[in-house]
Amino acid sequence: MAKERGQEKSIGELRQEIAHSRDRLARDLGGLKYELDFPLKFRKSFQQHASLWISAAVLTGVAVTARAMPAKKKVVYLTRGSGQKDKGKEQKKGLLGAGLAMGVLRLAATALRPVIISLVTKKMGSYASRGPQGSRW
Repeated sequence: MAKERGQEKSIGELRQEIAHSRDRLARDLGGLKYELDFPLKFRKSFQQHASLWISAAVLTGVAVTARAMPAKKKVVYLTRGSGQKDKGKEQKKGLLGAGLAMGVLRLAATALRPVIISLVTKKMGSYASRGPQGSRW
């Protein structure tokens, strides 16, 4: 294949093009890293709009609480013979619910363990870096 005379570039020009493309790629990757840094975005959003976040959390809590509370009390009529049978069923339901709650709590604790450990480590590190204060020795 024959090269055209107008298509030839010097080695210096090629190196300069490569350097420019590397710079563009580095800028693009830096911008992408910033765009995908969601913890930083949440922190900045909370700092700038703290009252909005707090009011949203309060409204969510009120909505969940209002939804969980029954509108009126349920009236239950019992006969003398059915009390023992119903009590056993209620105990089984209570034990099943407690077991389910313990399972969910255990999964949540396992999932949140690294986060809690890192927070405690950071706090202990900040206390350790201060050094002894108020010590007479």
